[in-house]
Amino acid sequence: MAEIASDLSHLPAARPRSPKLSVRNLVKTRATAAGATITAVDRVSFDVAVGEFICLLGPSGCGKTSILNVLAGLDRPTSGEALIDGRPITGPGPDRAVLFQEPALFPWLSVLGNVELALRLVGVPEVERRGRAMAWLENVSMGRFASAQPHELSEGMRQRAALARALACEPDVLLADEPFGALDAQARELLQEELQRVWTEREAPMTLVFVTHNVREAALLADRIVVMSAAPGRLVEEQRMHAPRPRHLDDALVSRVVSDIHESLMQEVDKGVAREMGD
Repeated sequence: MAEIASDLSHLPAARPRSPKLSVRNLVKTRATAAGATITAVDRVSFDVAVGEFICLLGPSGCGKTSILNVLAGLDRPTSGEALIDGRPITGPGPDRAVLFQEPALFPWLSVLGNVELALRLVGVPEVERRGRAMAWLENVSMGRFASAQPHELSEGMRQRAALARALACEPDVLLADEPFGALDAQARELLQEELQRVWTEREAPMTLVFVTHNVREAALLADRIVVMSAAPGRLVEEQRMHAPRPRHLDDALVSRVVSDIHESLMQEVDKGVAREMGD
């Protein structure tokens, strides 16, 4: 797999870190309505170090979400395994939080109520919930909307509230499935900056796996970008980002990585189209 060295920083070589997450020869199949079996993920293996931010990048249908669901414990591998701290993942747990493309806030609760409910579900004592929930809403610039109902908020504000809800639970791992995909360009950029800030400022290291099909987003956010092939999804390329944060699209390294990955990704898209056309 390719690796890009940065000319923009003189960071020392990273020390090896124990894997927080591991995927070993993962295969995931699914049945179609017609009764056929489709392989979504084909023999995928990778590790994610403690405190590492990786992006899974690939064309639509390449199995990115399938991998994320297995890591979240929401789905089981067809074969192979997924591990957290060396232990098999057998179901959801409070050590992992999931941020979906749709914020999935409960419409009958206020923004504050949504965060407090999540804290109750992970066992935070009642006396601590409100203060902790408000602190995280303030941290993502949503404190003054704590009493608002979800339908009163913009899409970007609802996603901020969902981010506060996930982070308030202080998970070891955050799994994000294209959480900014439905936002307009300005809201997306603001939330990218917000996510980078809260991730870097957190005292305890948080491991982050972020699914996206947006090359620029991956280059701005990730320590490491794992590129997947068209379905059935396999790992075809890796880019490690050494550029310091905060990053900008006009940075030379970021632009170079975006260009390189975009070319690889378009080749995979073309392969997928050719297979669908029977070529």
